[in-house]
Amino acid sequence: MRNKIFSTLIAGTMLTFSGGVASAAECVAPANPGGGWDFTCRQIGKILFDIGEVDKPVQVTNMPGAGGGLAFNTVVNERGNDDDLIVAASTATTTRLAQNAYAGMTADRVRFVGAIGADPGVIVVAADSPYKDLGDLVDAIKENPRSVAFAGGSAVGGFDHMKPLMVLGKSGFNDITKVKYIGVDGGADAITQTVGGFTQAMTGDMSEIVSFLDNGDIRVVAVLTDERVPGFEDIPTAKEQGFDVVAVNWRGLYVPKDISDAKFDEWAGKLRKVADSDAWAKAMQDNGLAPFTLVGSEFQSYVDGLVSEINTLSKELGVIQ
Repeated sequence: MRNKIFSTLIAGTMLTFSGGVASAAECVAPANPGGGWDFTCRQIGKILFDIGEVDKPVQVTNMPGAGGGLAFNTVVNERGNDDDLIVAASTATTTRLAQNAYAGMTADRVRFVGAIGADPGVIVVAADSPYKDLGDLVDAIKENPRSVAFAGGSAVGGFDHMKPLMVLGKSGFNDITKVKYIGVDGGADAITQTVGGFTQAMTGDMSEIVSFLDNGDIRVVAVLTDERVPGFEDIPTAKEQGFDVVAVNWRGLYVPKDISDAKFDEWAGKLRKVADSDAWAKAMQDNGLAPFTLVGSEFQSYVDGLVSEINTLSKELGVIQ
């Protein structure tokens, strides 16, 4: 019996050792376990292996520090041509790059390979608000910028702040410093400010507002996606109301800059296979994400445009020089 237990322990140790050492691909999550970047690495890595897109389990490495800056610097300075490295990223990554939060690092120091899910951006008013749609809200701001204050869960200059400014930019309104924004501690607090009448609108993500929507406390005047979100088909997009804005908290990956085009395209293809899988559809449903699939050069173009837009708005706000 003792020998059997000993043999089992040895086999288990060898299996763990073999899996760790033989893993060809590595996904770096630029944060501690349990957050959004960790989720991205672990879910995508697992599905890549389960559907046969990699022949060995993907190793996940947590590398917290500087809001993703430590991982970004490590990739750029130490692993710039590592074919087998993928790194979890999100809208927070591009916002920080646009605002020079990574100590001089720029978005073009890596290649953004794709996004395959997102928490959709929303603009919300109280259920009894006089603003019935996004056009009403925009018209009120254009007539008197100080008449509408937004509450959001990010700090001034953060992505929640940027969302209504992006919409206003598409309306031809550019005096964005006159638009009032109050950063509070999370989306729930932002909604409370709006429902209580302290602000006229809330800017945030779909996952933050579902319970308030179910309770009838709020009205969502726009979701900032290309198409209406499954399960929330009664909420119109900003695009269909005449404001060509897509602003989502996407979940995706970047890779080192100096890998070959062929390898970049290979990773893009693998990521698309994950996006098309039943396992990823279930992971999105379980974690409140909506479909958002952009891979390869199409996604890189999207990121370039987003970084440029946020950089311009941040300068106009005085967040950066």
